[in-house]
Amino acid sequence: MERLSRQLHFIAEAGRLKGVQRQTMLTELARQENSAEHSWHLTVLALTLAEYAPPGTDLGRVVAMLALHDIVEVDAGDLSAYAPAPEQARQQAAELAAADRLFGLLPPDQAGGLRQLWDEFEERASLEARFARALDRLQPMLENVKAGGGTWCAPGVTADQVLTKVALIEDGSPQLGQFARDLIGEAVRTGILASGSGPVGT
Repeated sequence: MERLSRQLHFIAEAGRLKGVQRQTMLTELARQENSAEHSWHLTVLALTLAEYAPPGTDLGRVVAMLALHDIVEVDAGDLSAYAPAPEQARQQAAELAAADRLFGLLPPDQAGGLRQLWDEFEERASLEARFARALDRLQPMLENVKAGGGTWCAPGVTADQVLTKVALIEDGSPQLGQFARDLIGEAVRTGILASGSGPVGT
């Protein structure tokens, strides 16, 4: 029963993602998306947009990565993609510590496999990880368009800054990368995203 107890502890901790608010706004519900909703939505994107993954991509691994990728936000919380570099560095350190704690709750044989998936996603170390990261970058852009600007309306966020994020999308799927570029261009034309340059987040 010790094995089951450890697994259930991990599951309970993962469930806390439902209480972690992200920056992204949900227009229909007039509230911020939570991290669990984000992870679920990404798995739907993966299943629906699988044809835009590189040939030979294992969709099951993509979905597994997306289900796990933000579990560290249970401890570390969410941070804007446009936050200054020092904040990004602190976030990365907090997420690594969270990964150590959370995956360490599991039985060792299971912890290793799930932690490997998380690391693979973070390091973009495979076709699957690069496609998963592409979807993770694309989804907030789709939500921002739906919300009439969403987090793009924050002071200082410009098209040039958003375009810096497109490289990750292109790396995982050239077709989705081109779509993202077109989406950003249309957002500028319709006035929901400011044109021009500004301090670029990382």
